[in-house]
Amino acid sequence: MTSPIPKSVTPASPVDQSLLYPSPYKEFWQAFARNKGAVMGLAFMCLVVFCALFAPWVAPHDPSEQYREFLLTPPVWLERGSWQFILGTDELGRDLLSRLIQGARLSLLIGLSSVVMSLIPGILLGLLAGFFPQLLGPSIMRLMDVMLALPSLLLAVAIVAILGPGLINTVIAIAIVSLPSYVRLTRAAVMGELNRDYVTA
Repeated sequence: MTSPIPKSVTPASPVDQSLLYPSPYKEFWQAFARNKGAVMGLAFMCLVVFCALFAPWVAPHDPSEQYREFLLTPPVWLERGSWQFILGTDELGRDLLSRLIQGARLSLLIGLSSVVMSLIPGILLGLLAGFFPQLLGPSIMRLMDVMLALPSLLLAVAIVAILGPGLINTVIAIAIVSLPSYVRLTRAAVMGELNRDYVTA
């Protein structure tokens, strides 16, 4: 005896595809969250950026103000340390923590500016070297090899000596020294894509 066939069968609920195939960003953040060192590094960088952006309000003292009665005050965790100057003072009585926070603004400005000034021309030169391997590739890559053959610090000092001292010239020198790495990386990515089957077909 066969069992009666039900009149209506409730269809199974569709499976959320995001659970089966998570997005690359979700996979990245899951892997990133499991790395304690990376999370701590990100938190520290966020703290540095926050202090740099809001330095006038975060710094406890004026970085240029001199406290003559507190010359060479040690940090707070040492003997004779004071909570008024957490990291102590220098030989002129200036608060080291305030000067450190104020200096973070200039350091981030130099770092970001040099990366942008090196990234944009590096990508362009890498694209030209990758898409024109016979015409422009050899000359561009030989120039990058010559730059890599020189010590980076010596090359930066030589560029600053030619251009002259100054903040802008320092940023330019750092950008030029960092240029070969972006060119080589971009060219390798372009050559890898050009040799794929869907491109050569």
